[in-house]
Amino acid sequence: MKITQLVFKNHELSVNGKDDIEDPLLVNFVLVFGKKELIADGELYNLLQQRFSSAQVVLCSTAGEIIGGTVQDETVILTAVQFEKIDIKTCSLNIAEFPTSFELGKSLISQLDKKELGYVLILSDGLLVNGTQLVAGMQSGNDRSVLITGGLAGDGVQFDHTLVGLNSKPIKGNVVAVGFYGSNLDIRSSSISGWDVFGPERIVTKASGTKVFEIDQQSAIDLYKTYLGPYINDQTNSTLLFPLAVRLPGKSHYFARSILSINQHANCMVFAGDVPEGSTIRFMKASFKKLINASEQAARQISGDYPSYSPDFALLISCVGRKTILDQQIEEEVAVVADHFGNQTAIAGFYSYGEISPNLLNGPCELHNQTMTITTFNEL
Repeated sequence: MKITQLVFKNHELSVNGKDDIEDPLLVNFVLVFGKKELIADGELYNLLQQRFSSAQVVLCSTAGEIIGGTVQDETVILTAVQFEKIDIKTCSLNIAEFPTSFELGKSLISQLDKKELGYVLILSDGLLVNGTQLVAGMQSGNDRSVLITGGLAGDGVQFDHTLVGLNSKPIKGNVVAVGFYGSNLDIRSSSISGWDVFGPERIVTKASGTKVFEIDQQSAIDLYKTYLGPYINDQTNSTLLFPLAVRLPGKSHYFARSILSINQHANCMVFAGDVPEGSTIRFMKASFKKLINASEQAARQISGDYPSYSPDFALLISCVGRKTILDQQIEEEVAVVADHFGNQTAIAGFYSYGEISPNLLNGPCELHNQTMTITTFNEL
């Protein structure tokens, strides 16, 4: 595997990071993460077509870009990959073509040939697609339990619309799947949040999809007024600072759900993923140190018994909520991963509206919020 990392700036592409590829015509995969308006720029796409004419090009808008040990804002970063022993196949669908996100996910996984399929990367619209149902649909067709990771596109903290594209200018509503084939690819993943839970366990007693109306048979908004205080009517997305820990009925583990908005008219709270009736919830609070340590822990979990493990490429997908909380310290959660893997590992990624990965090692993939999700790639 050979990698070249670039940045789109001042109307041109320039190297920014690892630079192993001598002939861009041999590149077969390009990941592009960036600010919504910039990745929609026709000039950028024309440059990509000219330079990487043989590659599958995936574009995704973000709430911040990750390259090396740094976090960027309002930029476009590119990772070009030349696989020598691995085949990839791609497909893209749009939510406008399906009645539900579940059906989209089910159809998407069926587009990929299952023979020798070893891993699937998913990048999805972050607002029009229900990430919980998308993942459930994909899992329903994932009979070989192939590893699936990825994330939901972002739009800074504006939450207006997001863009995803495959071999074309990105548009709203798209979901892209990239299948990786062959026995010569070592893929590993880990996803850890680092949040503290506190307070008693409570039960969601009235909900529909991502909307929660009642907790313990009382208004969810009224309950949160005590919890959120002045943030309850804040229009600057400060609610991202106050996620829920959710345990689904019949499950033993919690995962985080971010609050996207407070809908006073409907008297409900809107979350970044489904919070079904009967779920057990607890409130969550952040510690800067624990959030940063969680990123390092995710890297260490991937390394396992081999602390010197240094992958060719590490894809980092973290949550816009973590970025909001860590603020000026945000680079620390990326730097600890870069330090752990070392200089030989190319690192890229983005801040998302949701992270897709197994909750536990070797478990089914799920939608998460407020986690650092790492997927590493080595060509054997």
